[in-house]
Amino acid sequence: MTTPTIKLNDGNKIPAIGFGTFQIPSDGSTYQAVSDALKVGYRHIDTAVAYFNEGEVGQAIQDSGIAREDIWVTSKLWLQDYGFEAATKAIETSLRKLGLDYLDLYLIHQPYGDVPGAWRAMEAAQKAGKIRSIGVSNMTPKLWRQFVPQFATMPAVNQVEFNPYFQQRDLQALLAPADVKIEAWAPLGQGNQALLQDPVIVSLAQKYGKDVGQVILRFENQAGIIVFPKSVHPARIKSNLDIFDFTLTDDEMAAMRALDTGHGRHNPEAPGMADLLLNAFDVHAND
Repeated sequence: MTTPTIKLNDGNKIPAIGFGTFQIPSDGSTYQAVSDALKVGYRHIDTAVAYFNEGEVGQAIQDSGIAREDIWVTSKLWLQDYGFEAATKAIETSLRKLGLDYLDLYLIHQPYGDVPGAWRAMEAAQKAGKIRSIGVSNMTPKLWRQFVPQFATMPAVNQVEFNPYFQQRDLQALLAPADVKIEAWAPLGQGNQALLQDPVIVSLAQKYGKDVGQVILRFENQAGIIVFPKSVHPARIKSNLDIFDFTLTDDEMAAMRALDTGHGRHNPEAPGMADLLLNAFDVHAND
């Protein structure tokens, strides 16, 4: 199966569904999960410095036997390494850990601190052929307006919390004129049982002979959102990719859109968020 792609504003085509690796440990679990994902047809792997598993991601890609140009690889810059010089070094470190000559996409992981300096380093790496596309993550409309006007290059994507209960409508409206795509982390709502048991979604799952996760992912895909379901279970890894053999009708898409509450679980604008994240994820602890 060939995964459908979405064209970014820089002309690159990104697979519409990827495999997420957040909170999968580097004890062989990441290697196995990524290997399983690649075997069943995923061609888009999403990792980050702060996931502490780039090495296993890279090894799984290398051992897969799949041509490098056929796999889209994303990693992310952690806020300990913002600023031009630190970011330049961090990009090289990620490439080395992954065992790659280039990244398909590299993101500003959290929107705090010297984001403009880090962005300039990413632009330089893009011009040098070390990164194909560059983007941001966790930028609310307020944070987008704070930082992006300082950028010479428009981000290709903004990876944010997104699910049927939190559809980021204000952000979508802000990004659309520049054709910036939204990527959804936790596209299934981080196990939110209310979402997974929602009658609208359950009824659609029954109609199409799918599970609720597949209906949610298909809704997001049809809405133009790039999604990253995550699992360490082979059957679930496979089923999350099996979403392209049915299509929600316009009325069904409208019913799914009507589930939006306008609220998520993560607030990037919360006071002290940068310090909280720095304390939680020290990417240089073992340097």
